[in-house]
Amino acid sequence: MTTRPLLIGVSPRILRQTPPELGAHGKTLQYLGQSVAHWIMALGAACVMLPTVEREGAIRRAEIHTRDFAAMLDGLVLQGGSDIDPALYGESRRHIVGAVDCVRDRFELDLIHAFVMQEKPVLGICRGMQLINVAFGGTLHQDLIADGVTHVSHADLPRYDDYHHDLLLSDGGVLSRWHGGATRGVVNSIHHQGVARLADGFVPVAHAPDGVPEAIWRDAPGFVLGVQWHPEFHDGSDPTLLDADPMMRAFLDAARARREAA
Repeated sequence: MTTRPLLIGVSPRILRQTPPELGAHGKTLQYLGQSVAHWIMALGAACVMLPTVEREGAIRRAEIHTRDFAAMLDGLVLQGGSDIDPALYGESRRHIVGAVDCVRDRFELDLIHAFVMQEKPVLGICRGMQLINVAFGGTLHQDLIADGVTHVSHADLPRYDDYHHDLLLSDGGVLSRWHGGATRGVVNSIHHQGVARLADGFVPVAHAPDGVPEAIWRDAPGFVLGVQWHPEFHDGSDPTLLDADPMMRAFLDAARARREAA
C-alpha cells in the first residue's frame, strides 16, 4: 500500500486592495507564496492552504474549528507578511508600525495553539516567528532601530531578498546540529521588527551579528521553530546562502514521527 505524502498546512497572506489587472474586481484575495509551496513540495510533502475565516464573513467563525485543521494535517507553516497588532502583546500601536491585519493575527494564533496542542510541528517564517513568540507570551520591538536595539537596518525593500547579513548559529542548538555543527551562515533579511522579551520556554538558536534574535526554538517535546529570515528564498541559486533544506527535512521528519506515533 502506498503511504500518502505528509500534508502540510500553510496559512495565507491576505490581499485586500486587489489591483484591477488581477481581474478580481476589488475582492479580497488570499494567497500562498510559490516559493513556500515549492520548498515544502520539493522534499516530498504536499502543501495545502488554510483560508483565513473572518468572524464577520460569509462563513461564520464558529463553523470552522482550527483544531479540525490540526487533526487533518501533519504540520503548519506560517508565512511572512504584515506587522502584528501590538495590542496582542500589551502595547499601543506607534507610528513606526506598518499595516496590520487583525483577522489574520487571530486566525494564525488559533492555528498555532491548535497544532501545538496536538503535538504537531509548527514552523514560522519572519512574521511567523514573531507571532510564535507572541502566542506564547513574548513581546516584540515595534521597530528595531527606533527602539535602539541596533543601528543596522534589517530590511532594504528595493533589494528585498537580495539584502543579506551574517548569521551566528548557537553552538549546540538545533540549527547548528542540522547543519553539521556549523556556527556561521548568511541569510536574507526583510524585517524591521524583532523579538523583545522572549517567550517562556523558548531559546534563541541564532542571532545576527548585532545581537538581534534570528531564530527561536521551543525547548520542549515536539517541534516549534521560528526563523526571522525567509529560507524559502534560499533556492540554491546563491551558494553563499545558508541551505534551507536541512531545516525543512527536520520539520518533515518531526511531522512523520508524529503521524507514525499516532
